[in-house]
Amino acid sequence: MFPQDRNALRRMYVEAWRRHRDSLPLEPLEAHIADVVALHPEYHDLLELAENTLERDWMPEEGETNPFLHMGMHLAIREQVATNRPMGIAAIHARLLERMGAPHPVEHLMMECLGATLWESQRNGLPPDENVYLEALKRL
Repeated sequence: MFPQDRNALRRMYVEAWRRHRDSLPLEPLEAHIADVVALHPEYHDLLELAENTLERDWMPEEGETNPFLHMGMHLAIREQVATNRPMGIAAIHARLLERMGAPHPVEHLMMECLGATLWESQRNGLPPDENVYLEALKRL
């Protein structure tokens, strides 16, 4: 679904946002990307100045957030909820949505757990542990 090349992946975001802004027809994945981009006006200029964005590295140690990683995590959470994988995540999302009232902050909260799970997995050289991830989500 997504290319493995970092710049090709980033170009997908740039192109989906451009097509959305120009009111052009969008493929389903482009529509999902454009929906997430629309929620993040702080990234609009970055996507519109694509030449400066495609090669850039964002340094978390310097307090920077990689906008492509951030938006990609939104897409990942949405796909997990839509497919209820891992099993139970849709119910957790529904509970959080009822409590918080809006999907965007719910996704941000859930992304903290996803990010921690992925970081731990990478640090240990193991696949992500769905059970640890679900337990963290349940504590929200």
